[in-house]
Amino acid sequence: MKYISTRGLAPETGFAEACLAGLAPDGGLYVPKDWPRIEPARPGEPYAEVAARVLSAFAGDAVPASDMQSICRGAYASFAHQAVAPLTQWGAGTWLMELHHGPTLAFKDVAMQLIAKLYDYLLAKSGDMLTIVCATSGDTGGAAAAAFAGARQSRLVILHPHERVSPVQRLFMTTTGAANILNIATDGDFDDAQSIVKSLFADTGFSRTVNLSGVNSINWARIAAQCVYYATCQAQLRGAPIRFVVPSGNMGDALAGYVAARCGLLTGGFEAVCAVNENDALARLFSAGRMTRTSAVATPSPAMDISVPSNFERLLYEITGRDAGAVRATYAAYAQSGDTALPDGAPTKLSCSGLSAASINNGDTLTEMERFRQETGWLVCPHTAVGTALARRLPARDVATVVLATAAASKFPETVAAATGQDAPLPVRCEALKGQGEVFERVASDLGAVRARVLDFAR
Repeated sequence: MKYISTRGLAPETGFAEACLAGLAPDGGLYVPKDWPRIEPARPGEPYAEVAARVLSAFAGDAVPASDMQSICRGAYASFAHQAVAPLTQWGAGTWLMELHHGPTLAFKDVAMQLIAKLYDYLLAKSGDMLTIVCATSGDTGGAAAAAFAGARQSRLVILHPHERVSPVQRLFMTTTGAANILNIATDGDFDDAQSIVKSLFADTGFSRTVNLSGVNSINWARIAAQCVYYATCQAQLRGAPIRFVVPSGNMGDALAGYVAARCGLLTGGFEAVCAVNENDALARLFSAGRMTRTSAVATPSPAMDISVPSNFERLLYEITGRDAGAVRATYAAYAQSGDTALPDGAPTKLSCSGLSAASINNGDTLTEMERFRQETGWLVCPHTAVGTALARRLPARDVATVVLATAAASKFPETVAAATGQDAPLPVRCEALKGQGEVFERVASDLGAVRARVLDFAR
């Protein structure tokens, strides 16, 4: 398996190099040079076995199949549900795919636990020490901290927007006590933090000095790992056509569904609606065919408070017929003006991709949380509520509608209480977090300041 950049100016590379690098040296995102064909999951096939088959297809000969099986079994051994991503029916023809049974109660655990073990495996071969930097809008940082805490050959730097994540989300990333974890709270929003991370990668001298890597959703291994639960969902519903509703911020989760379909893992066709909050850049992009930058606003679903969905670049590369020049030109114009039209013909092909997007406002999100509780007796997190609210608005069709439940309600107890009047306590296995001291540093939302701190930490 070889990997190429969406911007076409980086040499093709192997699976290990693409995963460990994160961002391509030309600023693009890695994608497979050729899409592998993967057999769909079988009903009852254990999740770790499906994961091993899928990841092996993307890894090629970089990881022997037996080793990949061991990596995947270890990655999911700590999940609280044996199915890892079980389906729960909540209405006529509607299901939740529960992705919050991992150590930090969010869907990011599904990929991050696997990536940490995969990195350990690859780095043990090379002997390298990596400095991993990630920006987080809430859940990625906690999942990464839990997965990489204590790693021998990886340091992890987390950038989160100060006071723009929930207190429980922050606990998961600030209480590991691990010396190889640095948590930085920056001023500004997630997009500011993400921009700093991209600039660090673009500085090739700095990147080489600290041996920089990333585990945000721009990392190909994240996308590959998230393909798996689309496959197991299809198997659980016995091959029936599915309409997925995906709460979306950086668009990695929705893109994983697109990739699963491209590789043959979805047998009933592919349809996914990206459910976004009032930060509706993705919805406007799909409806108007333009990329427009706006400042992110705070909402009850903070992990989705993103106005620049990074993974759209991979989709743009595909719908332009893998025209790297068109991708470069589009993103250069966007970087300069913050507003640019998609290339000629791209909007039409985008509408045929199986993906679409729509937004839900703050008031409707909170109303949905209470409505869902009254109908089912269950509490859902505000991100999942964006998905279920949108699912109700979709036209009736003879398909199964599956909403991705991205986090446990207990990660957002303040919002749950405001919307429903109910407490959402942490599971017993997570209660100990509250008694541990938090460790994080305030750093200005400034490239130079963050660069200096990361350099000092790496030394």
